[in-house]
Amino acid sequence: MPDIGEEEINEVVDSLKSGWLTTGKKTKLFEEQFAEFLGEEIYSVAVNSATAGMHLALEAIGIKSEDEVITTPYTFTATAEVIRYFGAHPVFVDIDPSTFNIDVNQIEKAITSKTKAIMPVHFAGLSCQMDEILRIAKKYNLKVIEDAAHALPTTYNGNLIGTLNSDATVFSFYATKTLATGEGGMLVTKDKNIAERCKNMRLHGINRDVFDRYTSTKPSWYYEVIAPGYKYNMTDIAASIGIQQLKKLWSFQKVRQKMATIYDNELADLPIILPPKPINDTHSWHLYIIQLNTSKVSRDEFISKMAENGVGCSVHFIPLHLHPYWKNTYQLHGHDFPNSLNIYNNVVSLPIYTKMTDQDQQKVIDSIKKILQ
Repeated sequence: MPDIGEEEINEVVDSLKSGWLTTGKKTKLFEEQFAEFLGEEIYSVAVNSATAGMHLALEAIGIKSEDEVITTPYTFTATAEVIRYFGAHPVFVDIDPSTFNIDVNQIEKAITSKTKAIMPVHFAGLSCQMDEILRIAKKYNLKVIEDAAHALPTTYNGNLIGTLNSDATVFSFYATKTLATGEGGMLVTKDKNIAERCKNMRLHGINRDVFDRYTSTKPSWYYEVIAPGYKYNMTDIAASIGIQQLKKLWSFQKVRQKMATIYDNELADLPIILPPKPINDTHSWHLYIIQLNTSKVSRDEFISKMAENGVGCSVHFIPLHLHPYWKNTYQLHGHDFPNSLNIYNNVVSLPIYTKMTDQDQQKVIDSIKKILQ
């Protein structure tokens, strides 16, 4: 449930009254403020989804047909599907069961002469081991695109995800995310050339923003199409929501952190494994995922019993190698990625969102204790 207040509503109304609904000054302002939030020399490119952002990032680094991109099967399908848009191939590497993130010790074994990039996923809001990933990428001359759909605001070694030395990082602003604009995303990079390419390609490969052309005080109708681009631009309506959500992001994170701590304390003595967490870094707590560690009740029975108690739970995610398309296209089997399979068979995502009341969370906790004790 997105946490929308009067500030977001008023900002949207202001945009509606301005008469400018598509990509314009609000989108530009959101991009600028997002870069300021990260606090680095960062270029920000607003897009209509994180999927679009990852697609643009791969295009900008030159991914071609038959290239290979290393990623994890323990993610939403968007991470891998954008690789297939080019006729390129995802090469899956299993996760570390202690973090749910890509196992950095298995990456080098997956590299071939066709490997062009690594796409780590900061799962649930916990950062990957980026120092090792970047070291491997440098050793083999590979690009790194971070799937940070869950990771705002997340830190690694004290630095915000989005400020590391990868080639690009992509965030999601989908309705369930820690910053929600309904649909939307942001691509950030330190590379000006990547930023310019993505900015052009997000709107049909046109080399000038429509807002710039239509607001010029001089005749400015001329533009050039430099490539067959896409329709991936963010609207000012979505950006208006993002501008106000961004101001609340750290307060949102504190609420989620508090809720995660309550879950940790209340559930510690039950036959479950609590979520992995950083030692000295910030976790965005987009998801709070427990692993059942009991023969008393199966994962599916647990979710059904929680539903009977009026509590909705979910599973994040069904590993890609279990889905028909990925399984059949690459002749994959469940046991190919045993850590992903084992985690999937035992995990449950508990409700965690900023508008959740203390009473709501206590109901979740009481329901879990009732089922497992």
